[in-house]
Formats: sequence, C-alpha cells, structure tokens
Amino acid sequence: MFVLSVLLLITAVVLFVAGRGRTPARNWRLWAWVSAAGGLLAALYACVYVVSAYEVGVPVTFGKIGSPLPSGIHFKSPFTDVTSFSTRPVDLNLNDKETVEVRSSQGGVLYADVTIKWAVVPAKAVALYRLAGSQDAIEQRLVLPDSREIVRNVFARHTSEEGYASARERIGAEIESAVKERLASRGIDVTAVNLRNVKPSEKLQEQIDKKIQQEQATERAVEASRTAKAEAERKRIEAEGTARANEIVARSLSDKVLYNQCLEAYREAARSHPVYAVPCGTGAGGTPVIVDGTKN
Repeated sequence: MFVLSVLLLITAVVLFVAGRGRTPARNWRLWAWVSAAGGLLAALYACVYVVSAYEVGVPVTFGKIGSPLPSGIHFKSPFTDVTSFSTRPVDLNLNDKETVEVRSSQGGVLYADVTIKWAVVPAKAVALYRLAGSQDAIEQRLVLPDSREIVRNVFARHTSEEGYASARERIGAEIESAVKERLASRGIDVTAVNLRNVKPSEKLQEQIDKKIQQEQATERAVEASRTAKAEAERKRIEAEGTARANEIVARSLSDKVLYNQCLEAYREAARSHPVYAVPCGTGAGGTPVIVDGTKN
C-alpha cells in the first residue's frame, strides 16, 4: 500500500508538470489532484493498523521488534509489519491422523484422542514471536510436540488396564497439569485438556479378551468349588444331626418302654383280629402268648 501511495504521488507531480504547457491545463490539473488525493489516502492507510478483538499484534520495523499492540486502532510506520496472535482459546485436536500412539508401563500399545484448548498470553506475544513467528507456527512447533510428548510420558507410568479403563480420569488430570506447567513458561495459556478416548491396539485387545476369559473361567471354578464345599458341609451337618438323633432315641428306648409300645400296638390289632399272638410275651424273657380277643 505504501508503494502504491508513492506511485500515485509521483503520478500527480508528473501531471502537474506536464499540464503547464498543455491546453486546456485544467484537465491535467484535475487528474493530478485526484492522483495526489489517492496517494495521500493510500499513505494514510499504510500508517494505520487495526488489531481485532481478542488479538494482540507484534510490530516489526526493519527487523526490530516493538511492544505488543492491544486490540484497537494504531498508527505505525509504513515500513512496519504487524503479526497478529489470537488471545481467544484455540482447539488443538489430536485425533484421526493426529491420534497419539502411546505405550503403557507393560509395553501395551494404546491410541489416545486428546483435545487441548490454548491461547497466547498477550504479555508474552513478543517472546512467542521470537520462538515461532506466527500463530500456526506456535501450534506446530510448541503446543503440538510438547503435548504429544507429555501424553506419552504420562501413559508410560501406568499399566494398560489403567490407561483404557480404571485410571483414565487420573491420567487425564496428570496430562492437563503437565501440559499447563510446560506451556505456561513459554507464554501459552492452556485452559483445558480433554482425554476424550483411549483405544487399545488390536494385539492388546486380543490380550485383554484372553485375560477376561481366563478371569471368567477362574471365577466359575471358584464358584463351583464353593458350591461343592457348601454341599459337602450340608451333608456333614445332616449326617451329624441324624447320628445325634439316633443316639438320643437309643438312649431313651429301654426294655419297659419297648414292651409297653408292643402291647399298645397289639391292643390296636385285637380290635380287628379276635385271636392274635403277642410276640413280646408277658414275662421278662418275652415268651409269645396267644390271646383270644373274643373273651374278656
């Protein structure tokens, strides 16, 4: 734009000079004034720079870096270039082709999908310009490699099972803490780190399935053993109860009790059979006696 303004001003001067010896000179002067006005407007535009909302600008004049420019209108030298950085959080999605391949402490391979929300700290814009040079370069040279390294290092401290199941929340918190600490020192504000998904590799998934099958088989065997033990205990208790009952009955059945029960049984039989035999007898020796039930 500054070059255009210079060309327009030169054109205006040439038109003024050339129009002096021409008739009518009025047209020449009119175009000269138009060219001069265009040159002045172009020069003014080249000296004004607008930093958008949620951005910070870094001015560079002949290789010298100036102070950061906040949002708003700023006047600058036409020889000054301004590089803008967004201060609004930007999402860095590590998924699909950018999915992080990690290894657990056991050597198992997992694939982690991570989203990192980051933004440039305005006061650190100059330092980031020196390190990277642009918004995209900051992401590619600083945020992306540091984040991938931290994700790998954190997963390497945990087992495969913790990585894909039992400790995902704790691992996500460790990654977020480490990423924030690492990038904060470089002037990058990390607002959130989301561990969205962890997927085992095919080989690891086969090992997981095999382990689950083994655990299920072990549980079934333990349950069968527990059931058999319970059944054996039940039978033992039942046998002990029966033996105890028989022992009690044996102690309670004396000769007199048995004799009385025998008489009671055959007294009932006499009601339907007038003549019957009493095998228990009437004496101590138990001699059988034939009884005529028709006689009282």
